[in-house]
Amino acid sequence: MTDIPSDTRAAAPSTGEEGAAPRARPATPLADPAAERRRARRSRRYRRDVKWSPYALVAPFFLFFLAFGLFPLLYTGWASLHRVELGTPTDMEWVGLRNFSRLLEDDFFWNALRNTFTIGVISTVPQLLMALGLAHLLHYRLRGSMFFRVAILTPYATSVAAATLVFVLMFSRTDHGMINWGLGLVGVDAVDWQNGDWTAQFAVSAIVIWRWTGYNALIYLAAMQAIPKDLYESAALDGASRWQQFRHVTVPSLRPTILFTCVVSTIGATQLFGEPLLFSQGASPTGGSDHQFQTLGLYLYEQGWFNQHLGRASAIAWTMFLILVLIGLLNWAISRWIRRDA
Repeated sequence: MTDIPSDTRAAAPSTGEEGAAPRARPATPLADPAAERRRARRSRRYRRDVKWSPYALVAPFFLFFLAFGLFPLLYTGWASLHRVELGTPTDMEWVGLRNFSRLLEDDFFWNALRNTFTIGVISTVPQLLMALGLAHLLHYRLRGSMFFRVAILTPYATSVAAATLVFVLMFSRTDHGMINWGLGLVGVDAVDWQNGDWTAQFAVSAIVIWRWTGYNALIYLAAMQAIPKDLYESAALDGASRWQQFRHVTVPSLRPTILFTCVVSTIGATQLFGEPLLFSQGASPTGGSDHQFQTLGLYLYEQGWFNQHLGRASAIAWTMFLILVLIGLLNWAISRWIRRDA
């Protein structure tokens, strides 16, 4: 057997496997210029889509806000500085702040502002207290709790017109009024709800309470369900009753939510319009025979669409807007104080 020279063995290529043929390295294909251009275009489209698609999705909201929110607000502010009538809205006479100064001298404006405040207090305080109590009851296990949650939201889904007309019949002065009928059973004389000062405001507030209590109760219920159960378990181990748990655990945890509902209810009370308008006989914007429950919304409606003074109505609208801004600033200040003390 012939020996292979050592120098020949050293020169043989290494294959990794004994007796295997050497592998050929595949040739790199030439890049297709057209494919590269298509890939670059797709990459640019993707980057543009990621960058601009969010703006396209939110654009409808801002377009509607500009058309039906910002533009009317700015135009109303401009009209409030002019004398302009409903019949000739394009004829404007510059009067500066005269429309606002006249409001300060108008007794009907101060009456409407006072009525708005009293109706807001009478409707908001009982409403939120009842909503908090209902939410506390629904927070515990009850049979048919889903039915009760839907039932308390039903008044919110009812139209303002239908609800107000029912309450008009209930507070009617005649014998067929349910409230006076119930008072007669206990020996109390019939009450003229619509023509009295406090009685009319109480009746209008009752409509607001009936419509919005369930809505606020569900807000409180959602906030209660987010409270950690460990807090209730610790309070129960310390011997706290359910009432003590409600006072010392539930209410402190709900302070931001309570503040939110107070602000929203106050804003709603400032803009109150449908309930007092329909509660008045003949849907009069005067808010009763003696303006006893005329709110700022009704006063604006009376000045703009009955007296046809669009400039004064615009000044009232901007006054209401400034009041809401003050409410928002108060909410911001109280929220900071709550967060600082938390």
